[in-house]
Amino acid sequence: MPAAHYFARTGADTFAPTIHCEGAWSPEDYHFAALAGLVVHVAERSRPEGDTKKLARVSYDILGRLPLKEATVLVETIRPGRRIELVQVTVQLEGRSAIIARIWYLEAWDTSDVADPCGQTFPLPEDCADQRFSEVWGGGYIRQLTGRKVTGLPTGKFFAWFTSPAKLVDADERIALAEHFSRIDTANGVTARRSPEEWAFPNVDLTVHIYRHPEGQWTGLEATNAWGPEGTGVTSSIVHDIHGPLGRAEQMQALGKV
Repeated sequence: MPAAHYFARTGADTFAPTIHCEGAWSPEDYHFAALAGLVVHVAERSRPEGDTKKLARVSYDILGRLPLKEATVLVETIRPGRRIELVQVTVQLEGRSAIIARIWYLEAWDTSDVADPCGQTFPLPEDCADQRFSEVWGGGYIRQLTGRKVTGLPTGKFFAWFTSPAKLVDADERIALAEHFSRIDTANGVTARRSPEEWAFPNVDLTVHIYRHPEGQWTGLEATNAWGPEGTGVTSSIVHDIHGPLGRAEQMQALGKV
């Protein structure tokens, strides 16, 4: 039976992957989404007790291949502050830095009287058809996802819901924010303009801005994908939970023929 978690904690800063981390491009590499969630999980667990700042942006740079090996995750504060703080998280694989993520934490206070999510809502997961993205993509990460796709949208428009029963880290309490971040990267594959058997389009980064922290277990991705004439593409997403839009994500793609 597959593990009920993405990672097994092996030390204070080290984590061993399970089959749920297996990549879509290669079974020997991570699916970046799993590591993206782990970064936020570790960052959130490192927050000092009583701190009122909330995560508002994460920018990830992927520095090379992500071999499916034990990960060391290190957190440091590079710009401390009472109202604004910048944190850096480094993921090391096989002794080298594989991902560098920078996270802005901003002071949280009540601005509900002026809140405006500035976006449309979509049918909820229970009103959408099951979608098996494993019919297009391989790997343990994709197989463990549950997907629901909104149909009948105009050409060029895509919306799908994603969830998973798996915890991020076996020994730790669930962190809803981190679990949502473990699904956002899927936008890059599910909006594919060409078959992955003919074209490669891995993303080299992911930047997520959020103006409301998610609730519930479903992550919605309202996504579009554009390819340019010189070997690069961009996947742009509005991130949702069951209450509506909550942030935006951008991914830069390196295009290549298989």
